[in-house]
Amino acid sequence: MDLALRTRFNAAFSDELYRRYADDLTRRVGTQIGFRLAETPVFFPAELRERCRLAGDEIVAQLCEPERIAKMRAAVPARWNVPGEAPLPTFAVVDFAIVRGPEGTLVPRLVELQGFPSLLAFETLQRDAWESALSRISGLEPPWSAWFGELERDSFLDLARRVIVGSHDAEQVILLDLDPPAQKTYADFAATKSLFGVDAVSPTTLVKRGKRLFRLNADGGEIAVERIYWRLVIDELERKNVTLPFDLRDELDVEWSPHPNWFWMWSKYSLPFLDHPAVPKTWLLCELDAIPDDLSERYVLKPLFSFAGGGVNLRPTRSDIDAIPDNLRSSWCLQEKIDYGGVLKAVDGGNVKVELRMMYLRPDDAPVPIAATNLCRLGRGEMLGVDFNRDLTWVGSSIGLWRP
Repeated sequence: MDLALRTRFNAAFSDELYRRYADDLTRRVGTQIGFRLAETPVFFPAELRERCRLAGDEIVAQLCEPERIAKMRAAVPARWNVPGEAPLPTFAVVDFAIVRGPEGTLVPRLVELQGFPSLLAFETLQRDAWESALSRISGLEPPWSAWFGELERDSFLDLARRVIVGSHDAEQVILLDLDPPAQKTYADFAATKSLFGVDAVSPTTLVKRGKRLFRLNADGGEIAVERIYWRLVIDELERKNVTLPFDLRDELDVEWSPHPNWFWMWSKYSLPFLDHPAVPKTWLLCELDAIPDDLSERYVLKPLFSFAGGGVNLRPTRSDIDAIPDNLRSSWCLQEKIDYGGVLKAVDGGNVKVELRMMYLRPDDAPVPIAATNLCRLGRGEMLGVDFNRDLTWVGSSIGLWRP
């Protein structure tokens, strides 16, 4: 990363600085944060940031091609096929591992992607909190940006508001997730309410009348829902055997942002259809002609639709693949391993792995998704998920920062 900025930060770091930052961010969000905050931001030099932006834009451009979309549509399960699919998602994320290339240069390697939102409201407040914390360190004073292109804080929030709220009154827009207060991402829901005025609502509380959906206000009255900020993970519905008060396959008079089908279409399922230097070789298990001889050393076995590293097998064997029934092989992929190494130096001298999540937004009237903001995940375990980094420091939620 940016060595000069890293050196300044590490020299000034203290547990007290971290505590003040974490307390400040919690105050800004207005609720306890249900995941670990890393002790540092990630300082991205311009060259690396440009490589990531260019790779992300090129990958998203491939995903937008009609021929590829036609192939990816096979990922949508019939029982969750929602009518009224938008031509492209209004939200997408591209996750890059930051690794060292053959000549030691830092480069992005695609881990996965989703046509689904991420923690953009929370990250805005995380940027604010880090900017405040850095103002106390000589040479790291504001301003700091976390936004791509010509975006700055106000223009980013305007873009995000157009994508989340659209042309509607915020009261008639809902962030939809199952039991929002119980979600680890609730801090982002609280930040969404603070920045955009949109409430987080469980689908089980909605009322369907004809083709319309209604939410209840604090007085028990009904408010028509005009637009849904879709944050619901279908896997959770299925695991908890939740019955909705409406069928997602119904023709409903409501706008989706993003349309739910893109969760399936732009996902790990998309990886085999991409052709880019930043994309590791990937095969759907159902289309694998032969099992590689160096399977355990060079490949990872992944379920297509899982979160926080659930189900990922870092050292698959032939027996692991043989154990997956034929009818489930279309839901698994075999991917070339990515050697993260450790590109960020912690104060204890250890190396920290970095993942950059680029968030793309597309207003309803825009032809393509726009690279907008980011989040970072830091890890020191085998993978970056919470279960692989317990009891470790300098791991967890972070954000990429650079001079505007």
